[in-house]
Amino acid sequence: MKIRKGDRVKVIAGKDAASGHEGVVMFVFPDGDKVIVEGAGMVKKHQRQTRQTQQAGIIDKDMPMHVSNVMLICRSCGPTRVGYSFDEGGHKIRVCRKCGEELESR
Repeated sequence: MKIRKGDRVKVIAGKDAASGHEGVVMFVFPDGDKVIVEGAGMVKKHQRQTRQTQQAGIIDKDMPMHVSNVMLICRSCGPTRVGYSFDEGGHKIRVCRKCGEELESR
């Protein structure tokens, strides 16, 4: 999977795409090819009080979205696709497909 936790992404499909929502990836689920983006894919959940200290009511919850619905943002050229390259030490690194710049890894 080319998207990692902590990456800044733009939502390109779904209900948040029209507003051009950008956010940080909070969680990655590689088994289902899904990611949770901060502030995107919000739904209302009716929560029942299960313990004495838990608050009941309607809460906002971030829902997972498919990784194909987001696009990584490069620092220099904006939303881009991700490619791979090898550095001098033989380590695999992520690179921007537009400008060829190395994408930061956390």
